[in-house]
Amino acid sequence: MKESTWTECLESENSINITPDKAKAKSLIETARGRLEYISGQAVNDKTANYIFEGYYSSLLELLHSIVLSRGFKVGNHICLGFYLRDILKREDLFRLFDDCRFKRNSLIYYGKKMDFETAKDSIERCTSLIEKLDDILKGLI
Repeated sequence: MKESTWTECLESENSINITPDKAKAKSLIETARGRLEYISGQAVNDKTANYIFEGYYSSLLELLHSIVLSRGFKVGNHICLGFYLRDILKREDLFRLFDDCRFKRNSLIYYGKKMDFETAKDSIERCTSLIEKLDDILKGLI
């Protein structure tokens, strides 16, 4: 089943209710912040931009997983993480940013379609913006 809402993610069991796991959520945040610290010092150029984007996307995922874990959910795919943003947190703006990054990451990872430098640079900026907004959400949870 291809989900199109958070409710469908729960029905298909790609997202399940669990006991909130604040310890794991904190660990994911630490991992994300460590990666962000590392990649923020890297020079972004036409040879590195796609790889740096992957690092930002991985950190973004860890922060999203920490949000859902702290709220008592385990989410099995990236699209359902997006639906959580849109349907539960009521953040269509964040969903659109995340979905754009998700699509570009999937094109890169699964189809070998590297982004040109300007697109990759823009995608890094989008991830950075989204990460800042997720950090604000996390301040109230952890």
